[in-house]
Amino acid sequence: MKKEVKTTLTQNIFRILLALFMIYAGFSHLTFNRIDFQTQVPDWVPLSKDLVVILSGIVEMILGLTLLFWKNQRARIGWALAIFFILIFPGNVAQYLDGKDAFGALNSDRARLIRLFFQPVLIAWALWSSGAWQSWRNSKK
Repeated sequence: MKKEVKTTLTQNIFRILLALFMIYAGFSHLTFNRIDFQTQVPDWVPLSKDLVVILSGIVEMILGLTLLFWKNQRARIGWALAIFFILIFPGNVAQYLDGKDAFGALNSDRARLIRLFFQPVLIAWALWSSGAWQSWRNSKK
């Protein structure tokens, strides 16, 4: 049985913030930002853009809720969230390359380019705040 990774108060605060952000983002996929999120779905994806937005919103809400409440699986959920951020990155790149505006603030190539640099931050945030990175390092000892 794996030993539970202990996280600091700071990590827990940031984990809760990330979980709430994911729940909010997922909800926004299904409601008021649904059309804007469709602009991020690359044209080469062989599914309806609306279906992709709905499914990704549901996944975001599930990841957020599990990160918030499923204590004994936090490290695995952190990895799952990091992988999710990697999987959606091509959509952000496509939005930049295609010059598609969204959310009011993503209305220039500069804004869309700057946004791309936040994806590694989200990945690191998920791995650090969940204890996933620490758990992986401990497993190598």
